[in-house]
Amino acid sequence: MAGSISSALLLLLNMAGALLAPRAPYNVPAGDDEGIDFFFFPFLVLYKSGRVERFMGTDTVPASVDPATGVASKDVAIDAAAGLAVRIYLPNSTAEKLPLVVFYHGGGFVTESAFSPTYQRYLNALASKAGALAVSVDYHLSPERRLPVAYDDAWAVLRWALASARSGGAEAEPWLSRRADLTRLFLVGDSAGGNIAHNVAMRAGREGLDGGAAIQGVALLDPYFWGKRPVPSETRDPEERRWRDRTWSFVCAGRYGVDDPVINPVAMASDEWRRLGCARVLVTVAGLDMLAARGRAYVAALGASGWGGDVRLYETPGESHVYFLLKPDGEKAAKEMEAVVAFINGNRAIESSASDVSAQYGNFEGTPAKEPERNSTLYTAI
Repeated sequence: MAGSISSALLLLLNMAGALLAPRAPYNVPAGDDEGIDFFFFPFLVLYKSGRVERFMGTDTVPASVDPATGVASKDVAIDAAAGLAVRIYLPNSTAEKLPLVVFYHGGGFVTESAFSPTYQRYLNALASKAGALAVSVDYHLSPERRLPVAYDDAWAVLRWALASARSGGAEAEPWLSRRADLTRLFLVGDSAGGNIAHNVAMRAGREGLDGGAAIQGVALLDPYFWGKRPVPSETRDPEERRWRDRTWSFVCAGRYGVDDPVINPVAMASDEWRRLGCARVLVTVAGLDMLAARGRAYVAALGASGWGGDVRLYETPGESHVYFLLKPDGEKAAKEMEAVVAFINGNRAIESSASDVSAQYGNFEGTPAKEPERNSTLYTAI
């Protein structure tokens, strides 16, 4: 219970901080003689010495058997020398083979982990309700390891999971080799993890996966995307946009501009979209989240690209960014979980399709057919 309360408070601080972010980067902690290099409010401070001080997302809980769901979890080191690890979740299911979900946590690329109480609770629920074997990736964080390291970690874990699932050898991870059904392979991620899931699917489409494996679906939950040019219903406040530009440059050390496809897939040409390496996509957005506009734009752009798969939008009005982590027992969170579970289990009747979004909002790279009213001026965390 204490871990849940602590995690919820951290998420509340996260949301409050992002509301103030455009005006807060200079209100740095006092009394440190190292000097401030960058203050990523409210997540962390990077000192000029190279030391990083995080203010949230550092709590962890051990792997366990969850008494509420019966889901068992365990930690596995993929590359001990490199510090790459995962937490695997096995549901209490009699099915011989289970869908395989590779999950990427959020946290703005700079905080949280696969071992946090927030994600332990979410993955226990997802594995139980979907009857899925889940691999939660503990990718390296910025600024210690700037992008593209997290993207490379995410790709490496996907390849490891596929290799383990195919192998019957002594070195294979037994839960994966015995229970994973590679014909039902899904990538899921929230916020920054949604960005990672998208980019892993793009890489899979360009390079292919070992053994001819194919990603059946990608679920992007309140994904973190951005871009220089505002899309419909997105803030045009220049101070806010400059701050978002700066924080993106911070996590990738300037390697990718704000219109690079890794952060702004909406800007991709249609032939690039058609390389997305999966059959189905689900994008969820929250009505009060500033990032919701980019999620809608993603759905519209993908649907208009000629990509041959099915893309769906699930929108929750009146809620903020990743509210389903903050209020997991709420009715809206339960309904969103049902949508994600239905997506994994093959039910395509999930809210609006890309054509519905395009009809309402138009082409997001051109003039919108109708610009929706903003739900709120509350901007939330990435």
